[in-house]
Amino acid sequence: MNIPTFADPHSLSHLYSLLTQMNTDSNANNPPSTRKRRRKSTSDHESAPQTKNKKEVKGIITSLLFLDEQQKHDDDELDRISQHHKASIEANHRKKKTAMLDYYSNMEDYYSDVEESERVNRKKSRAAARAAAVSVTAAASDDGADSRDAKSNAAAAAAASGGAQRRLWVKDRSGAWWDECNKPEFPEQEFRKAFRMGKATFESICEELNSVIAKEDTTLRNAIPVRQRVAVCLWRLATGDPLRLVSKRFGLGISTCHKLVLEVCTAIRNVLMPKYLQWPDEASLRKIKNEFESVSGIPNVVGSMYTSHVPIIAPKISVAAYFNKRHTERNQKTSYSITVQGVVDPRGVFTDVCIGWPGSMNDDQVLEKSALYHRANGGLMKGVWVVGGSGYPLMDWVLVPYTQQNLTWTQHAFNEKIGEVQKVAKDAFARLKGRWSCLQKRTEVKLQDLPVVLGACCVLHNICELRNEEIDHELMFDIVDDDMVPEVALRSVNSMKARDAIAHNLLHHGLAGTKFL
Repeated sequence: MNIPTFADPHSLSHLYSLLTQMNTDSNANNPPSTRKRRRKSTSDHESAPQTKNKKEVKGIITSLLFLDEQQKHDDDELDRISQHHKASIEANHRKKKTAMLDYYSNMEDYYSDVEESERVNRKKSRAAARAAAVSVTAAASDDGADSRDAKSNAAAAAAASGGAQRRLWVKDRSGAWWDECNKPEFPEQEFRKAFRMGKATFESICEELNSVIAKEDTTLRNAIPVRQRVAVCLWRLATGDPLRLVSKRFGLGISTCHKLVLEVCTAIRNVLMPKYLQWPDEASLRKIKNEFESVSGIPNVVGSMYTSHVPIIAPKISVAAYFNKRHTERNQKTSYSITVQGVVDPRGVFTDVCIGWPGSMNDDQVLEKSALYHRANGGLMKGVWVVGGSGYPLMDWVLVPYTQQNLTWTQHAFNEKIGEVQKVAKDAFARLKGRWSCLQKRTEVKLQDLPVVLGACCVLHNICELRNEEIDHELMFDIVDDDMVPEVALRSVNSMKARDAIAHNLLHHGLAGTKFL
């Protein structure tokens, strides 16, 4: 009997069904006969092939069933082996992980012990070196030996102890850019573009700060020169670049650059601020009054006042206090800031600054917190005016424009002239933020360190203005007014009468313009 070839030789159940079908077809091809039964021998002879076929089919089916059971048994055996192998792999992984953790723990303990041992050895070595130096010096003194020999013996003793010749490992970084800038032949225009000032002004600042920020070389490392220290600070303030970019420029570590910026800014505040940012004396005030009066026709003006905001990263404490609602609404982005209130003279040089109050405060609130306000309450601002915008209240010493609707001709003329004085302070802040771009973007400096950095920017601005350092017009920053009329805009009746008198005098003497017509 020929067994047919099946499409799926691994399907025993399918094979069983096909064999059963073959058996059924075989019976169908041999239907029972209607003729009379013949004799027994003839019948047995004819049924023999059919019986043989049935036996063969049953044998094949039995074999197939046995194969099916054998396959199931093999599958179960494979599953059991696979699970055992998987469990063995997991156990081996856990064992390796435990061994690795133990290894690293032992290694950490070992290095901790080594560091502690080295620290103790260094301490002992320094003590031995000092003792050897003292003993050698004393022996040389007693014997009348030459002092030069004593020093050489002390140095030899220190070297033998292993302390004098040890050097601190420092990562080698490329400072090619600063080396190029530091050369005398470096172009003046390129230097001014990089540091917002000429070489002469830069040298003057370095000279004045030299005694404060200069460091001496040690046996561990060489000190960073004063010029490079000042250059790192100025570059950081001028560009506002992240510390990692400043580090690449000057070939110094990131933490070193951060430390240098704070050190130089602190030195500028302590050394240069008393010299370049102070309230004018009587002679200077008379000169300032005359210059402002020649510009606006308003007498006794000693300063133009403006308050600007510097963006910051959201602080971890008092977040609501530093939230700037006006900047958020204008930029459609959540903004936080601190305030910088400044009073400038006719040249745009700051004569008074108040830095660091939260950005949610209005201009009049910042004014009340300033030292200028307390100075005025002490009677030091009597008979003079500080011109402010509409965000300030009208007081005995603060002169502001008219803010009501339907202004008269006289009031329009007064606002036009007082706007010219106010523009002096606004332009000064535009140059301040243009020179020092760190004031335009959120800085990495911590909130508690910001007043020092911003104060240094104001001092450097004054130095540049006094030395006639011109600023590139492309660097000028557009100042946007955020003045909000204070709740109590009038603080003094006498000041209201004085303002009306000034406005009438401007129009009567033909000093008011006609821009409003």
